[in-house]
Amino acid sequence: MMTDTARKRADFRALHQDGFFLLPNAWDAGSAVRLAKKGFRAIASTSAGAAWAAGKDDGELGRDAVLAHLEMLVAATDLPVNADFENGFADAPEDVATNVTLAAQTGIAALSIEDWSGSALYDLPLAVERIAAAREAIDRVDPALMLVGRSENFRVPGMAPSESIARAVAYAEAGADCLFVPFLLDHGAVAELVAAVAPRPVNVVIHDYDAAGIAALAALGVRRCSIGASLAQISWAAFDNAAARLKAAEG
Repeated sequence: MMTDTARKRADFRALHQDGFFLLPNAWDAGSAVRLAKKGFRAIASTSAGAAWAAGKDDGELGRDAVLAHLEMLVAATDLPVNADFENGFADAPEDVATNVTLAAQTGIAALSIEDWSGSALYDLPLAVERIAAAREAIDRVDPALMLVGRSENFRVPGMAPSESIARAVAYAEAGADCLFVPFLLDHGAVAELVAAVAPRPVNVVIHDYDAAGIAALAALGVRRCSIGASLAQISWAAFDNAAARLKAAEG
C-alpha cells in the first residue's frame, strides 16, 4: 500500500502527463484548506505569501522557516504540494543538494530551484550544476518527487526570450521534470518554450483569472498555470482596506 506521501507524488506526476490544470498558491493552512475545498487538484507554496504571513518581506524567510512552512502546508491538506524553494537557500551545488534533501523529507510532491542568487542570475554553467545537484539529491531520496527548473528571466531587464528558453532547455537536460519561466507571457515565446523542452511540461504564472486567457495558454500546450502571490496579495489588500476603515472609525 502506498504511503500518503507516495500517493501525493504519484498523483502529482499523473497530473503532468496530459491535459491542463491550475496550481493555485497557498500561504498558510487556512488558504490550503480552502483551496482544497474549492476542488483544486494540487497547490503550490509562495515564498512571498509565506513571508507576508510571517510579518516579513519576500526573501526574508530562511531555510529552516521555509521547511517548517512546507511541513505545515503538507499536513494541512491531502493535496500534493509544489514547493517554491527559491534558490535552494545556497549557491554551491553541494549545498543545494543538502537543502533539497531536507525539503524532500517534508512530504512535498515537487520543488522548484531558481537561477537567481538574490542579487544576480547565476552564470549558466553554475545554474546547470545546481539543477543537476538537486536532481541527484532527489533521486537518492525519492525519484517520484518532481524537480521544477525555474529561470528568473524577469530579473534582468532586456533579457531576450530566446536566452530564457535556452536556459530552460539546459535545465531540462540537467534533470528538471518541469520548466518555469516567470513572466514569459508572449504566446509566441510560450509556444517556443513548450516545443523546446517537450515532452517535459511547462508552467506559466498568470496574474489575472480570465478564463479565455487561461484556455489560450492551455491550447499552446502549457500543462499547468500557477498564480504566484496574487491570491495572498488580494487577501492582504482586503485586510489592509478593512483595517484602514476601522482605524478611521476610531476618530
